[in-house]
Amino acid sequence: MTRKLLGSITVLALAGLLGACAEDAKAGDDGGKLAVVATTTQVADFARNIGGDKVTVTQILKPNIDPHDYEPTPADITAIGAAKVVVKSGVGLEKWLDATITSAGFKGTTVDASQGVQVRQGNGEEEEAAGDPHIWHDPHNAKIMAQDIAKAFSAADPADAATYDKNLADYSAQLDQLDADIEAKIGKLPAGDRKLVTNHDAFGYYIERYKLDFVGSIIPSFDTSAELSARDIDEIVAKIKQTGTKAVFSESSLPPKTAEAIAKQAGVKVVAGEDSLYGDTLGPAGSDGDTYLKMEEHNTNVIVQALSA
Repeated sequence: MTRKLLGSITVLALAGLLGACAEDAKAGDDGGKLAVVATTTQVADFARNIGGDKVTVTQILKPNIDPHDYEPTPADITAIGAAKVVVKSGVGLEKWLDATITSAGFKGTTVDASQGVQVRQGNGEEEEAAGDPHIWHDPHNAKIMAQDIAKAFSAADPADAATYDKNLADYSAQLDQLDADIEAKIGKLPAGDRKLVTNHDAFGYYIERYKLDFVGSIIPSFDTSAELSARDIDEIVAKIKQTGTKAVFSESSLPPKTAEAIAKQAGVKVVAGEDSLYGDTLGPAGSDGDTYLKMEEHNTNVIVQALSA
């Protein structure tokens, strides 16, 4: 029996005990605010912007934690059991969530923030069956996600619907400005220099929106748990050399060693450390990526600087 399976069984075995704790959670403890659980760092940020001071948001995934292979904790079950609304990113990203919701005895509303988003399709592999889950990397999709969240908050808390609508309008304007800023910055890159190589295939929506050329990824999958073969490495090194790609971009939630090795083999620079791209998660508090808006601005600045050199 695998360690991951044992861990999952242990968590689920505690569900009965934790369910009692969730039942004891008092609505008045949060000052009457709408109790929300958000799975990923991105949807938690959206929920805070839309909910403002009318909600309390419990964020399950922490910054720089890979969401593709997450294992829920007893605290996650307790939080979900006490919530009125659970917000998920969707498109199969949170494979662990359905079982956790069942274990928690959750009776509220589950919001799939991917509803209305046009999802990029995968290559038929099992880990890509649901499509590309990295929908937030196009600000147009982020606006749809924010709209889905605002609609659910208003349904769960009609008395504060006007506040949620206003917050949505304000945040949507910020997303529009972000989109315009990114487009202007990428637009300054010569077309022949807009070549991107990343840790895994997480930036497809960004690439399509801003007309970059996707050379390839070190892990050739939407899912970081996919296997990486020697052939994959040889192929990406060959593509980098053939296309004249200038850099390999590491990601904040993944180890940089493979990216560094491939960049060295291909004879190009690697972008890592504090300049790593935020692919699957936001960054920790105080970092360049601790909000969605800052994350996308950071990614764009890093890409433009590296590909302009």
